[in-house]
Order: sequence, then structure tokens, then C-alpha cells
Amino acid sequence: MKNSSSRILTTHIGSLVRPTALVEIMRAKESGQSYDREELAAQVRDSTRDVVQKQLESGVDIPSDGEYGKPSFSGYVNERLSGFELRPRDPNESPLLNWGRERQMFREFYEEYEGATGNTYRQTPIAEAAGRGQPVVCTSPITYQGHAAVQSDIENFKAALAGKNPVEAFIPAVAPGTIELQRKNEYYSTDEEYLFAIADAMREEYKAIVDSGFLLQIDDPRVVTQYGMPDPAPAIEEYRKFAELRVEAINHALEGIPEDRVRYHLCWGSWHGPHVTDVPLKDIVDIILRVRAGAYCVEAANPRHGHEWQVWENVKLPDGKILIPGVVAHTTNLVEHPELVAQRIATYARMLGRENVIAGTDCGFSQGAFTPRVHSSIMWAKLQALTEGAALATERLW
Repeated sequence: MKNSSSRILTTHIGSLVRPTALVEIMRAKESGQSYDREELAAQVRDSTRDVVQKQLESGVDIPSDGEYGKPSFSGYVNERLSGFELRPRDPNESPLLNWGRERQMFREFYEEYEGATGNTYRQTPIAEAAGRGQPVVCTSPITYQGHAAVQSDIENFKAALAGKNPVEAFIPAVAPGTIELQRKNEYYSTDEEYLFAIADAMREEYKAIVDSGFLLQIDDPRVVTQYGMPDPAPAIEEYRKFAELRVEAINHALEGIPEDRVRYHLCWGSWHGPHVTDVPLKDIVDIILRVRAGAYCVEAANPRHGHEWQVWENVKLPDGKILIPGVVAHTTNLVEHPELVAQRIATYARMLGRENVIAGTDCGFSQGAFTPRVHSSIMWAKLQALTEGAALATERLW
């Protein structure tokens, strides 16, 4: 994994806003309607080529495939793992019932917000990730069956990068704990057995990505967002035990994969809400750093977590590791000024060393094909601000 040895490198968190033509045909597939498989494959291939080119033109050093072959950052595994089935949803169940303390605290806001944005039950964070708005339940042994799908992602990305020369490139994949917490277990005797069965299966996808020459990014929002679910809030020591087991499962899944080919991304969820029940970074940062990865991508630009750069004044980044702080947010339509981006980068460089910092974004600009967080034009403006800010920081740090 390359570091910022001679200048501040730039990247983002992977999932990008999809073009309308791709969204339309993917929506038909995900809603169970008829669609042309060859047309979908062509749309994914062509759209991946275009989005890679745009990333490089924006100055992004370490691009992704935009996750254009996936309906969402986590729900895509419904087709890649055996052992799960969709269940009918109770039409009388409120979408707010099982989504934590914050949705009860700000119930009126969430009801109005989701209605105004067209976010039906199917598109709330849990349900959209699970797929088609139906509960997903484990009912038999879990195995990996996504070999053709992950190879298609890899081949499309390689074709898009042909003739290009990025510093590196990465493909995201969802963490075992996030998969576990979005799907009910009715087969395995314990939650731990269920979690590690998922880890065993997902190792095949992780290894395929790394073996192809790409960096692997593990996406794991639930290791921190789960804190906001129980009511009352769990004690921090209790929650740390919960997080430790999920990190242990990640490391189990990463066995045999070189640390310097892995980056680990955590965030406090991408929905645009108050986030007052987020667990503080200081309470779990030491556990996060146990993940066997070469780089850690941490949400740091949004107003709820923008102060947490202070954590790194007291926490030592392990030798040889890289921090990828979000210096551009996905939670606002305001485009950060490059001067602000440069200031944020300089703050982390001062504490951690300039070579150990890569400038990133807080989260994906679209967590799925149907959940963009900003308009695509704003997304590209933000990425441009990211690279301009990194250039300013480079001038000052070198």
C-alpha cells in the first residue's frame, strides 16, 4: 500500500452516485421486474469505465469502481451468500420501530424526512441494505457463491483502468459484522457461530479482490452504529466487548491476506440525521486499530465527528499504518473550500506525520444505487475540492 511519501494522496470511500440509466435497470432487477441481463451487464461495464475516468480527471489518486455492479454497499451479498431467504414484511410494522434510540427521540423528524425524500421502508438504512424491503433470514449453512459476480466486478474495473496509471485502486466489500447485524439468524446455535460462518464465506470474496491486484476495503458501519440501537444505551464496557468480537471476526476473515493490501472503513451511518446516539471514537479507537489492515478510513468531516481529530493527540497510530480521515463530508450539499480541506489535512499530518495521512471522504456519496446522499454534480465538486485541498496541503507540508 502506497503512502504519502512525497505528496498528500487522495481517495474516497468507494460508492459513487450512479447514472440514471444504470439506476433504472438495476431498480427493475431489484424489484423483481423483467430486465435484460445483457443490457444490465453493458450498463455496468460502460458506467464503470466512465466513473473511473471521471475520478482520475478529478485528481483522485486511488479510485474505486464506484460499486456500480452492486445494488447497495451491503445488500449485494444476498446474491453472493447461500443460506439466506427473504421473508414477507409485516405491513403493519413501522419502519422506525427497530432502528434505535435516535429514531424514537426524533420520531417526527424521521417521519417527515423520509416522507419528503421518498425514502419508503424499503429504502431505510436496514431495509435498503437487506434488499427489496423484506427481512433476510439465515435458514441453512452459509457458503460463498459469488465467484462469478466478484470476478465480473474485477474484470470491469480492470477494463476501465486499462491504459490508466493510478497510484493504486480499490474495491470495497462489506464486513462480516455488518452482514450479521442486518440479517436474523435462525440456523446457527449461537450468534458467534453465525458471525464466524459469515466470515469464513466472505474470505473468498476478500481474497479474490486482493489476488486480482486491487486493494480491499472492508466497509463496517455497524461496528459503531449498533451502539445507538439498544434502549437504554449499553455501558461502554459492554459495547466494547460487542465490538471486539466483530473485529475478531474481521481478522478471522482476513487470515492469509497481507495487511498492507487492506483498508478498513468505519462510519456512523450515512443517513442525514442528528446522530446524537453515535458512540464516541475515543471509546472504541483502540479496538478499531486491532483490525489487521494497512489503513483505517475514519469519518471526520461531519459536524458530529469533526472534533475527533483530538483523539489522535493521545492515540498512537501503529508503525507502518496509514490514517485516511474524511476531510470532505457526504452529509451536506455545501462544497468544502480547498483551504478548509488543506487545514484538516495539516492537522492530521501534524499529529501523525505527513507520510501517514491520505486525504479521503467521510463515506460513500451513494450507499446504494437508490440512495444517493448528494447530487452527482455536487459529488464531483467535492472530489475536486478534495484534490485541490490536498495540493495546497502538499505545498505547505513539503
